[in-house]
Amino acid sequence: MALSRLFVFGLGYSARVLASRLRAAGWMVHGTGREAPIGDSRLFRFDRDHPLTAEGLVALRSATHVLASVPPDMAGDPVLDMHAADLPDDLSWIGYLSTTGVYGDTGGGVVDEAAPRDATQDRSRRRVAAEDGWLTLFETRRLPVHVFRLAGIYGPGRSELDRVRAGTSKRIDRPGHRFGRIHVDDIARVLEASIARPNPGAAYNVTDDEPAEPRHVVEEACRLLGVAPPPLQAYADAEPAMSPMMRSFWRDNRTVANRRLHDELGVTLACPSYREGLRAVLGAEARREP
Repeated sequence: MALSRLFVFGLGYSARVLASRLRAAGWMVHGTGREAPIGDSRLFRFDRDHPLTAEGLVALRSATHVLASVPPDMAGDPVLDMHAADLPDDLSWIGYLSTTGVYGDTGGGVVDEAAPRDATQDRSRRRVAAEDGWLTLFETRRLPVHVFRLAGIYGPGRSELDRVRAGTSKRIDRPGHRFGRIHVDDIARVLEASIARPNPGAAYNVTDDEPAEPRHVVEEACRLLGVAPPPLQAYADAEPAMSPMMRSFWRDNRTVANRRLHDELGVTLACPSYREGLRAVLGAEARREP
């Protein structure tokens, strides 16, 4: 069997989990990023001002699978702008990591992959444009592009547990305002399932089975750590002190459906809610202790 080779644009928090799992299965993995390489993987510098070197282009052009997790900038999607023409015509799979923010605000209403993308924020509008750019490669070159719209990502080192320990967690009360989340291991699980069952041109909502109000996640994290939760604040009282980024996080309210990843890809999430997810983070932390 021919060797499978993954090239990742943006080998960061989420993509590294997939890369590690595929390497353990015998894949060759290369990509771009600023963190330490994974095993014998090669990492190349890449941004809008630094396109891939000749050596990086060799790795890209020899790939069988490509994952793009670099966010668009003010000028657009740097991967498409710099290297769309370098993507091999015989790729088996391309994945683009987007965000559920493309759906905008539905007042809590349910959206699935067929819902209109009505982004309300500039960064989400750039994501819509990037999705369109990647899907154009499917339409014009028949490249096997798949779009994955990720909910709020969490996992070891990046969860409510860390914020509680740091004393920065806020317990904000805004009844009915719920968010979807996805554990980083489940992102890799969904991507692996798509690689095994390609459906070029498809989009998938990658979110857990139980969207929840943020206060409930804070309370569960505190319960697991055996500490008292921070004081409950009404959203109207908490909002003036929020950073612009945090305020934008609370601006939209939507319920994102994930039936497609279950029905089409056959995925069973290891962390179907924040409860299993936070316990999984604690378990991962315990396994890493000396």
